[in-house]
Amino acid sequence: MHSHSSPAPLRADVVVVGAGIVGLAHAWHAVRAGLSVVVVDRDDRAVGASVRNFGHICTTAQSGRAREYAVVARETWLRAGAEAGLAVSAHGTVVAARSVAEMAVLDEFASGRDRDEVRVLGADETADRLGWAVPGLVGGALMPRDLRVDSPAAVPALTAHLARLGVVFRFGENVVDVVDGVRTTHGSYVADTVIVCVGHDVDRLFPVLASDGEVRRCRLRMMEIDPPRGVRIDPGVFTGSSLLRYGGFAETAAADTVRAELASLDPDMLTHTVNLMCTQRPDGRVVIGDTHHYERTLDPFDDEALDALLLDRFCGLFGVDDLVVRRRWRGVYAASAQGPYLHASPRADVVVASVTSGIGMTTAFGFARDVLAQRGLIP
Repeated sequence: MHSHSSPAPLRADVVVVGAGIVGLAHAWHAVRAGLSVVVVDRDDRAVGASVRNFGHICTTAQSGRAREYAVVARETWLRAGAEAGLAVSAHGTVVAARSVAEMAVLDEFASGRDRDEVRVLGADETADRLGWAVPGLVGGALMPRDLRVDSPAAVPALTAHLARLGVVFRFGENVVDVVDGVRTTHGSYVADTVIVCVGHDVDRLFPVLASDGEVRRCRLRMMEIDPPRGVRIDPGVFTGSSLLRYGGFAETAAADTVRAELASLDPDMLTHTVNLMCTQRPDGRVVIGDTHHYERTLDPFDDEALDALLLDRFCGLFGVDDLVVRRRWRGVYAASAQGPYLHASPRADVVVASVTSGIGMTTAFGFARDVLAQRGLIP
């Protein structure tokens, strides 16, 4: 009779569960501190929120702790781009204001920031920066420190670079439990520190923690269109609705007037929490979006009226009668009414770290550095 024994667990200083941008950010800082790192992910590659976004590194419009993290993340993205060979666009963000109320927000916001962070523009210069004449444009602002990456390419490039640095990736392994180390469908791992970076799926492993943190799933709709009239759009593009989405704008006194204006003129934008913004991919297609709906368990049905709403508003923004859609998708990310970050230790050797807002690409590198520093794993 032959006895069968399980293989010895793989040991590392740090095991990261989740290979999205938050998990990769933890791996980045840990491996650079000389720690051995294993990253485990249930899928064959990153297919979640980290590759379904605008690729917008929106440093300037953040506030509070998110702004601190974003500043760190910006510098890390630039370094990662140089080392990993991934393209990082430094054309900034242009906000297109189409009302006096929206301009008032930009004026107030700019008054509290240095000129190298934000510069108010007239209508003509805003149009020049955007690359097209927006109907009804009043003016705008340039945030030159913002960055952009092409997420579907950047995340795999970062993963490959981390592997070259010595990070061990175990894709296609679903985590069964995090009780004594990490046990997956394929084996087990032992580590001094386990960092769980599974975003909205934290409730699958730590349901009480997710409930206490009021973690929900945010469902959003996004599309990829042919560039209207072949336009080349170098910066990221925000509009008036964006002024209600980002702390730096939303905390201004003038933002209340924008909200009231939108409620009166276009209430569907508020009902569906639309952030009308876009970025352009390297192949020229334009990523547009997005709507936001919050639930712990998401409804499986996508309403075509939401896509129609986005397309109609973007036709108005571009001044065209129709748009050619090439791809559509549903994004899902973690959200919480308690704030943009979930950072908790259910056990001495386990850390749960989720960005509970749509600013993972913008702040994950800063957030991860803070998480690791608080545990004494990095300086």
